[in-house]
Amino acid sequence: MKYLLDTHAVIWYMGNSPKLPSKMKEIIGSEDNGIYLCSVSLWEIAIKVSLGKLESSLTFDGLLDKIESSRIRLLQIEYEHLKKLAALPVLHKDPFDRQLVAAALVENLTIITVDTHIQNYDVPWIW
Repeated sequence: MKYLLDTHAVIWYMGNSPKLPSKMKEIIGSEDNGIYLCSVSLWEIAIKVSLGKLESSLTFDGLLDKIESSRIRLLQIEYEHLKKLAALPVLHKDPFDRQLVAAALVENLTIITVDTHIQNYDVPWIW
């Protein structure tokens, strides 16, 4: 299977947070699964850091280093993702979450998220 990590999921996974259920840790850690992180999540993390709102045991640089050295694949925003984003119904106004939904739909990925706003979209998700 192929999965797209929501921003909180990657932060919790890399920081070994107890907030991330063990089932999600197994899915992310399994070599049988393709795990993706959208570049918009890195942007969101950078903004949270600059506002002092990053809840992680890791520093920003430490988090980036762990992501870079992991097998998580970085998914860049593509034109097709933006076209899908423009066509999405406005069920949620968070631009980061909407971009994740659009990317997941275009790339046929299941989003790993606890966010009920994302779960309102017609996109595959698990938690």
